[in-house]
Amino acid sequence: MRCLMAARAPSIPRLLHCRLSRPRLSGAALVRPYGLHHNPPMMEPGQTTSEMGAVRAPLARPGVAFLLAHPAHFIALGFGSGLSPLAPGTAGTLWAWLAFLVLQLWLSPAQLVWLVALSLPLGWWACTVAARNLGVRDPGCIVWDEVAAFWCILLLLTPAGIGAQAVAFALFRALDAVKPGPVGWADQLFHAVDMERDTRAWSKAGLGIMLDDLVAALCTLLLIAAWRFW
Repeated sequence: MRCLMAARAPSIPRLLHCRLSRPRLSGAALVRPYGLHHNPPMMEPGQTTSEMGAVRAPLARPGVAFLLAHPAHFIALGFGSGLSPLAPGTAGTLWAWLAFLVLQLWLSPAQLVWLVALSLPLGWWACTVAARNLGVRDPGCIVWDEVAAFWCILLLLTPAGIGAQAVAFALFRALDAVKPGPVGWADQLFHAVDMERDTRAWSKAGLGIMLDDLVAALCTLLLIAAWRFW
């Protein structure tokens, strides 16, 4: 009401009073759970970034609401393991290890091969959707790349004891963290993509999320094979 009165009689004292009496919003009051949109549109299979808009404001650290908002989020975040506040990549790899040990009790070797093979294109799709909806090219909470890559390692190591699997776990995590040589190359491969103009930018980002972990898995297997050979 004071502002309206000041607008009708715009004297300097009243304008100053209007400005000083305006309520100030704290930083917390300006933050919304999904960046600029309280309910962000979700990318569906087959939808392009030109239909969704190229770039959105990055989402602050996601929580359970984001995890359950879309099936792709649930997969990409490793069934919730990616929400770990400490080392989500390690948490996702540990979840993958435990899940594989359980799946071995129920699935035949052939069924495990099909499951691991399916996890790769499914992961690409899920990582693409989750990264797009988070507004971040390679979010740390996305851990399906670690899950699928470590499943590939365990599948090719089978049969192997817990000790050999633990060595593979340590090697894989070290290579994924340090990103030497080819792992670093794969990690940076799609970082130069123009997220505003390239209509396939988020799909490339999803592929990039998966690719460096798959290269780390390959390097892990090569190191283990070299160790066994020598």
